[in-house]
Amino acid sequence: MDFKLLKTDKNTSARLGEIDTAHGKIETPIFMPVGTLGTVKGIHQRDIDRDISAQIILGNTYHLYLRPGIDIIKQAGGLHKFMNWSKPILTDSGGYQVFSLSQNRKLIEEGANFRSHIDGSKHLFTPENVVDIQRIIGADIIMAFDECPPGNADFKYTNRSLDLTMRWLHRGLKHFDNTKPLYGHSQSFFPIVQGGSFTELRKKAAYEIAELGQDGNAIGGLSVGEPTEVMYEMTEVVNAILPKDKPRYLMGVGTPANILEGISRGVDMFDCVMPTRNGRNGMLFTSEGIINIKNKKWENDFSPIDINGTSFVDTFYSKAYLRHLFVSKELLGGQIASMHNLAFYLWLTEQARLKIADGTFDKWKREMVVKVSSRL
Repeated sequence: MDFKLLKTDKNTSARLGEIDTAHGKIETPIFMPVGTLGTVKGIHQRDIDRDISAQIILGNTYHLYLRPGIDIIKQAGGLHKFMNWSKPILTDSGGYQVFSLSQNRKLIEEGANFRSHIDGSKHLFTPENVVDIQRIIGADIIMAFDECPPGNADFKYTNRSLDLTMRWLHRGLKHFDNTKPLYGHSQSFFPIVQGGSFTELRKKAAYEIAELGQDGNAIGGLSVGEPTEVMYEMTEVVNAILPKDKPRYLMGVGTPANILEGISRGVDMFDCVMPTRNGRNGMLFTSEGIINIKNKKWENDFSPIDINGTSFVDTFYSKAYLRHLFVSKELLGGQIASMHNLAFYLWLTEQARLKIADGTFDKWKREMVVKVSSRL
């Protein structure tokens, strides 16, 4: 993997870049649709590629390991072939999912014991076998196994958690260096900066990770319950330390405003389930604000879904039609809304790239944050 930093905004830390992977180029800053189980929920791969123009999608180690299982994925020749996706893939190591199973997991030095949310069966994730699983999945970018502490965790817990995460990181990286890809294309290993809401711990992790010289680095453990301003503050602290010549990935973030603020603080890569999850429930993100399409006010509004008169997908659908689908509980409604939201997120990051390139990002960002945060 190769990263080229093309330009940095003169008034902010926003960056324009390009990641070159074995499965194609990724223009940054970029939003990555979440395809947890080898599918972006409810949307055909053809539409993700053609209508939404995604440059990279995510898979998840925890979920794919449990279902369909790594034996099936290996027989298929890796996730790219299994799901018929030719562009880059990033896999999360499953650390966040294990964190979410707080009642059904136990952390030990070796790794994390947990019970499947599907059938209650017992499993163990270690820094080493998580690398092995991601080798089998075959993603272009794979993540280190970490613990994601709760957003309200105190200093003592977070410090102990970070020390464990860093020991796991070094074990995982050693195993990554001692193993090879399985399908003829290279893979990159991203460490994850943890440390909760504590500047001291974030700096400690960031300095240690910066020294490792990996192809890219991630910031984890944010947007997990801490105040938004703390998330922004920790992002600034970490990005001041992480190498400027490597891409930076803010994991699991977030709203359109979060993404714009993250870009302005030097983040290059984002992912979040919000566009599809909220879309399935009738929430639309637009260039002028947030729409609850179930509201009666849209019943006879025959204009395009986006309030400014544009549509982010090739096919035209009116707000009235989409409301009708939701009121009628037609599955197509959630699909259209999800496609619209993903296309909007990718439009937003594309616009950010254009504004960084022409030197107008800061003014545009401040105006857009107000717009995309408002309710219509």
